[in-house]
Amino acid sequence: MPQQPPKKNSRCHQPALHAISPAPPPDVAMNRPLTIALDGMGGDIGPEAVVPAALRVLHTAGDALRLILVGQEDVLSACLARHQAKAHPRLVIRHASQLVNMDESPAQALRVKKDSSMRVAINLVKQGEADACVSAGNTGALMATARFVLKTLPGIDRPAICTTLPTVRGDVRVLDLGANVDSKADHLLQFAVMGSVLAEVNGLNRPRIGLLNIGEEDIKGNEQVKEAARLLAVSNLNYIGFVEGDGVYLDDVDVVVCDGFVGNIALKSSEGVAKLIRHYMTQEFKRNLLTRLAGLIALPVLRAFSRKIDPRRYNGASLLGLQSIVIKSHGGADALAFANAIQVAMLEVKQAVPQRIDAHLAALHAERKAL
Repeated sequence: MPQQPPKKNSRCHQPALHAISPAPPPDVAMNRPLTIALDGMGGDIGPEAVVPAALRVLHTAGDALRLILVGQEDVLSACLARHQAKAHPRLVIRHASQLVNMDESPAQALRVKKDSSMRVAINLVKQGEADACVSAGNTGALMATARFVLKTLPGIDRPAICTTLPTVRGDVRVLDLGANVDSKADHLLQFAVMGSVLAEVNGLNRPRIGLLNIGEEDIKGNEQVKEAARLLAVSNLNYIGFVEGDGVYLDDVDVVVCDGFVGNIALKSSEGVAKLIRHYMTQEFKRNLLTRLAGLIALPVLRAFSRKIDPRRYNGASLLGLQSIVIKSHGGADALAFANAIQVAMLEVKQAVPQRIDAHLAALHAERKAL
């Protein structure tokens, strides 16, 4: 995306500190191909989404990728057999006797479900058998388990959930989306660092960072947001000021930072508006013969529009701040959506996202001490 001048927010006119060089990616190949552990039992659809998604990605990735399907072996084997792929050379099954229900409490999952498909998949990352984990399971349980097993990076108090959303000219990364419902200013600064790194590995140079607020003026917002703005203004990040809710989708910024409580409401509200628009469009085109004809003529445009805002294309939220890579797929993801989440995991492994975040945080801490 082209860089834009800062908004007329007085704190944005402070000179930014020098950019931090990213950490070099690790040699993920070692003695094996890039390996990702998949929670085969998680989500609303479970193996019927995970298995075809795995086969889809393996078909395009070639020998550079190996996948480990984690879950109840008989269920996963039967699903592979239905897809005529029971003996796929780069797809193996790791048995796990338990599964985490979508409505199960994180504490219950962490304490009791030690042989769940989710826990075993995360353990594979901890043990070095896999480079990343992808799950469509219970979000709270996934975050709690991943944080317990993998731990956070030095300098990160709380991991954050980050996802990509479409804008009028590209896309934007938004975090936190629900992992933390009561964040302090320092936490928002950490979120900004992590979001900036994720935008960089997706090809953006000096990504523009904005704080989600109820207005763009300095006087707007609560003390938490105002203090976060002060911290961001003297950081090495490309902070451009406050952004309102509509600015998230208007290409004003590349990274939007917010408290998890606010972010989750903003995300779910946006999803609701998208469903409302689709509902009314469908209703109007079906109203009578003339509108049906108009809908038929407009079908290519409608299909193009649907592709651009298709949430499956943006599936795969990153649990940033952990020492290893964990990707959360939407619970209702189908095979296409889950395949996209696997590809997000592959990119983050290749670009060494945790190592990059660690390097940025270390440099930021050094510069804050020097001020």
